[in-house]
Order: sequence, then structure tokens, then C-alpha cells
Amino acid sequence: MSAKDRRLAELRGSIPEIDPIDAAALQARGAVLIDVREPDEIAAGSPVGAERIVRGFLELKVENAVPDPKTTVLCLCAGGVRSLFAAEGLRTLGYEDVRSVRGGFNRWKTDQLPIEVPARLDDDARERFSRHMLMPEVGEKGQLRLLESKVLCIGAGGLGSPVALYLAAAGVGTIGIVDDDVVDRSNLQRQIVHTDARVGESKVSSARETLTALWPKANVVGFETRLTSDNVDEIFGQGWDVVVDGSDNFPTRYLVNDACVKHAIPNVHGSIFRFEGQATVFWPTRPAADGQRGPCYRCLYAEPPPPELAPSCAEAGVLGVLPGVIGLLEAVETVKIVLGIGKPLVGRLLTYDALEQRFTELQLEPDPGCAYCAPGKPFPGYVDYVQACAAPAAVAAATS
Repeated sequence: MSAKDRRLAELRGSIPEIDPIDAAALQARGAVLIDVREPDEIAAGSPVGAERIVRGFLELKVENAVPDPKTTVLCLCAGGVRSLFAAEGLRTLGYEDVRSVRGGFNRWKTDQLPIEVPARLDDDARERFSRHMLMPEVGEKGQLRLLESKVLCIGAGGLGSPVALYLAAAGVGTIGIVDDDVVDRSNLQRQIVHTDARVGESKVSSARETLTALWPKANVVGFETRLTSDNVDEIFGQGWDVVVDGSDNFPTRYLVNDACVKHAIPNVHGSIFRFEGQATVFWPTRPAADGQRGPCYRCLYAEPPPPELAPSCAEAGVLGVLPGVIGLLEAVETVKIVLGIGKPLVGRLLTYDALEQRFTELQLEPDPGCAYCAPGKPFPGYVDYVQACAAPAAVAAATS
């Protein structure tokens, strides 16, 4: 008997082997099936619901897929040999119940058990998003989720510019932009998605040109219109995973909030004024980390303030770099929500003082009597606040 055969005999004597049909039954009851084959093998098919970790990286990455060493783990390769070595490695790491699938994927197919052809990143995406691929919280699965996601940006101005740029850079597959404005030279101090050569051009068109120059495969869906109560349901009803509010006027903010509540879409909110900014996530349909639901915008401000108490950036000015800080916070929250990682700013308001270089976090509570997001209350409809907020600068633009 060769050294190889002796080694395999030793492994088969110490590692329990299980038939594919029994493995599928255990998987249905909570066991984790790990396909340890190479990517080119997995590209032809893999068991439905399997974790796919190439054998060479198994010991390095398994804890992210199976954090509890008491979990039953089933290792699968092509024919049932590599899975024995994989199972031995997991035992060395302290996993208590590790088994090898007899006959591997070849027998899995012969037994007509369910398989799927996993979506895969192409070579361009693997190179472009390689730094994401190194992070276990993202990896190929997370990057594919980003590529399949749809994010709607309200405005291509001061806040919308960094949001859209970094979402495109991160690989968000479809980016919607709502803006009816054109590029003005005064925008360029802060609206970095535009250029001097595009003054007078529609902001949607200008933003699309910049985003596709950064990532040619970005799908930029433009809505060259002002968001109104007449079109908000049509625009918001197109399957967006997240809405990012980059508006700077109260009619739009309330409309975005109310539509997000109605359509159960997380609303990543940001606002800026002179040297100060704030960011939060309004998502009352998702419980916060402490088990309590988060508020909506109306829980904080049931009605808009008088125009004289809320001057716009056009009236009061804004530090040009400030939208970059707040917009990037919005982009970070958006990516976290799409990936389902971390703790989003639900029920928390993060404020920023640029002069003091200080962040402060405030806790936000939902209003149990909120007319829009309180559980069990019917949606009361949209309110047109344009006339109530009719100070010229307050309604002149939808973006900061």
C-alpha cells in the first residue's frame, strides 16, 4: 500500500463519512455544508445553500461561515478525497462534529439532489473590487449583493455627489438619481460629481457621465424631474433597496420620508448647514438593535418649520467640504444596509461640527402616535408643503 493510500485509510478510519442524501437531510436541519472545490469546479454547479470556501483557505475563513464549533459541518469536494483532508483540518481547529460527504459532488448529482450554478464575478470585477474580496464581511457573496442592489439618490448636489461616486466605486449595480436642476458654476465648490465644462448641463446627465467614467458598467437610471406627490409612487415603486436623501428643502424631505414609510424602504438621511451636518437612517419597518423600532422623519418633526427659521444653503452658505463628510456617512450606511452588516444609524442621529471637529451621537425615539409610521395606522396620504415652505431659496433647488 502506498503512503497516499495509507493516509487515506487513516482518514477514513477517523473521519465519519456520510452519503449525499443523508447530508442533504442534515443540511435541512441546520448543518452547514461546505463545498471546498476550486472556483472553476464550483462554476459548473454546487449544492443549493452550500458555503463555498476553497480548500486552501478553509482554515482561514471557516469561522466567518461557521462561528459555533458545535455546529455539524459537512465537507464536500468532487469525489470525496479532498473533503477528508478538509474535515481533518476543521477538527484540528476544534469543530466537534465534522463529516465528509462520500462520493462528493459527483455522487450528489447522481443522487439528483438540488444544485445551483452560483453567480460569479467576472475577471474585471474581481480585479476592481479585490479589496472588498479580502474582507470576510464582504467577500464575493457581498460583492455580488452590491452588484445586484438598487439605490435611489434624491439629488445630485452636495450630498448626492459623494454618495453617488462612492456607491458606484463600491459596485452598487443600479444607481437612480432624481434631480430636475442643471449645473451652475456656484455648485462646483461642493458638488464634485460635476465639472466646469458641464455648466448648464442637466445634473442627471452630468452625474451619469462621471459615474460611468469611474465604472463603465454602472447602470445609472436618471429621473430629470422634481419629486412630487404625483410621481413619487411611480419612482419609488421600482424595487429600490435603499433611498438616500440628499435634498435640502423640507417639501422634498417630507415627501421622501412619507414615501419610504409607505413603500417600506430604508431612508438614509443627511443634511448640512454652514459648518454643521447630521446623518441618520429612518427605517421604522426595521427594529433597531435593542428590539425597538426606529423613528421616521415625522417622529422628530411632525410638520415643517416656518421658512424664516430654516434658511437654505443658498441663503446661509455652506462649507464646501462639509457635504463630503456627511455624504460619505450616508454612503457608508447605504453599503452596510445592502450588505446586512454592522449597526445602521437606526434610532441614532450622528451630528458633526466641522469647526470643533467633533461628532456627537443622539438617541432618537419613535413617536407612538406618529400619523405615518405608528404600527396599525393607515397611510394618510402625501402632503404638498410647497406653498407652506414657499420662501424662494427654500424651494429653488432639490439638492444642497
